[in-house]
Amino acid sequence: MDKTYPILDQINKPEDLRSLSVEQLPQAVDDVRQFLIDNIAQSGGHFGSGLGTVELTVALHYVFNTPEDRIVWDVGHQAYPHKILTERKNRLTTIKKKDGLAPFPKRCESEYDTFGVGHSSTSIGAALGMALGAQVMGQERETVAVIGDGAMTAGMAYEALNHGGELDTNMLVVLNENEMSISPNVGALTKMLIKIVASRAYNRMREKSKRIMRRGSWLWKFMSRWEEHAKGMFVPNTLFEELGFHHLGPIDGHDIHVLVNTLETAKEIKGPKLLHIITKKGKGYKRAEEDPIKYHAVGPFNPEEGVVPSNKPSKPSYTSIFSNWICDMAQSDSRLVAITPAMREGSGLVEFSKLYPKRYFDVGIAEQHAVTLAAGMACEGVKPVVAIYSTFLQRAYDQLIHDVAIQDLDVLFAIDRGGVVGPDGATHAGNLDLSFLRCVPNMVVMAPANENECRQMLYTGHIHKGPAAVRYPRGTGPGEAIQHEMQALAIGQAERVRKGQNAIAILSFGALLDACQSVADQLDATLVNMRFIKPIDEAMIVKMAESHDVLVTTEDNVVMGGAGSAVNEVVQRLQLNVKVLNLGLPDLFQDHGSREELLSQAGLDAAGIQRQIKAYMNDKDHNVISFK
Repeated sequence: MDKTYPILDQINKPEDLRSLSVEQLPQAVDDVRQFLIDNIAQSGGHFGSGLGTVELTVALHYVFNTPEDRIVWDVGHQAYPHKILTERKNRLTTIKKKDGLAPFPKRCESEYDTFGVGHSSTSIGAALGMALGAQVMGQERETVAVIGDGAMTAGMAYEALNHGGELDTNMLVVLNENEMSISPNVGALTKMLIKIVASRAYNRMREKSKRIMRRGSWLWKFMSRWEEHAKGMFVPNTLFEELGFHHLGPIDGHDIHVLVNTLETAKEIKGPKLLHIITKKGKGYKRAEEDPIKYHAVGPFNPEEGVVPSNKPSKPSYTSIFSNWICDMAQSDSRLVAITPAMREGSGLVEFSKLYPKRYFDVGIAEQHAVTLAAGMACEGVKPVVAIYSTFLQRAYDQLIHDVAIQDLDVLFAIDRGGVVGPDGATHAGNLDLSFLRCVPNMVVMAPANENECRQMLYTGHIHKGPAAVRYPRGTGPGEAIQHEMQALAIGQAERVRKGQNAIAILSFGALLDACQSVADQLDATLVNMRFIKPIDEAMIVKMAESHDVLVTTEDNVVMGGAGSAVNEVVQRLQLNVKVLNLGLPDLFQDHGSREELLSQAGLDAAGIQRQIKAYMNDKDHNVISFK
């Protein structure tokens, strides 16, 4: 790019930022914001959250001695400005691309990324651990956790606050509220309070008074009540104060001078502190301010025009298939309710929430509660559908086992983003779900191979008596016509798709069937769409073992403990005379890249599957018929 950024061009690392005068900071903020807009318009990526935290990011790196002082970002959507200021601005357009910058803070990428994130509400616990770690190691440093008001809906955040408030650790929590601005009708009072609460004089007096007055004396009690009453009129600080945190704010998170002054004040206060700031998502780019959901994450766009709707894909996404199914199902079954942990848009529940608002429950970022809530509803004869991403279900695994499966309750898990997801990296890759679901008693686990199968599996899971899960990938399927009429599949029954003349039978689980079809055609192999991971079709496995020399299992899941392992267990238990080749994802966390790139890297595209089968068949150590 030919554009210049007067102050940012001088900044390669936070040390350069700290050499600026306070008067230069507004220009630095403007440069970072414009740089973010210009670069993400080229490459795409998370957008609105970062625009809202530019001033905060500049202020944090200006006031604190990073990387020696630790900053922990929650989730990490908002951390692009942080990457810009920490030696990575020239690589920003590579973000989310294979071998490019990670979409979230990542410890192995930079010493400034103190904690790897991607999921919500981990920042306070991690920062507390770092602060305690510094104490144990005899080191003096500041530790800051930055968390949004959305992430504060999760129990983990309060567990950490409850623990941290009783300790004397030198930790600052920055609560970034970006759902609303300061109310105009109390603006003057709020500004006055901000000046008081953020001032060094006020906080010095407050701390000195605590030391002078004997705790529990009538004067101490009087002054404490007066302070709580005065601040409580304007500031919702009581909860944090009761938890043991010195509360600062709320302040305007877009006023760089107020931010710097307040953070300097916070540094002087020992022990746990919480600074409440008010920001606006998409700040500085009007379209993002007006539609923060649309501009949360974007593809490449023209900043002058904004994000222009692209032509709809010829094939529906699996998310839209779920969306259509749940609306149709709700029309015919009044017992159906939908539950989501703050993923209405991502999970495809926008239309349902409009059509059936009284049957739609967004519980916030609280996956554990979502699952137990569903269990409680199921106890009363309701038919809950928990719409959840694969990696987010990991956070509610105990509830799935303890509250749903043990009690054999009618809860359907619609698991989106199963298998390789791609650009968001390891934190969002649903590579483990078949392994952790199939070992749970009472569960029925299904993986559709195409669009129509997804719809029918959702129906099958809904009418099933007991817990069921339908696990489907991100993006579109192979283009199978969708049958509007719903028909239940026979539980645990696979389908032979192709009868081959070779010694190989390919047993495909889920989204890889299309690639396996190409391989089966090339090799004249038998192809089976297994459909069910649990209960697995033992009769089909026996039949294929009797008529083939090698069974090849394929799955968009880790090999260890996955669907292929279920086949191995059947072969071993029944002592079947057949060789088994398990193909799936490797025993590692894949880096970010497109779904296609990562499948190819794992050898799970058509070329990779065929290559691995040929290598296995031609390996004499396996004692199988040589492949022709």
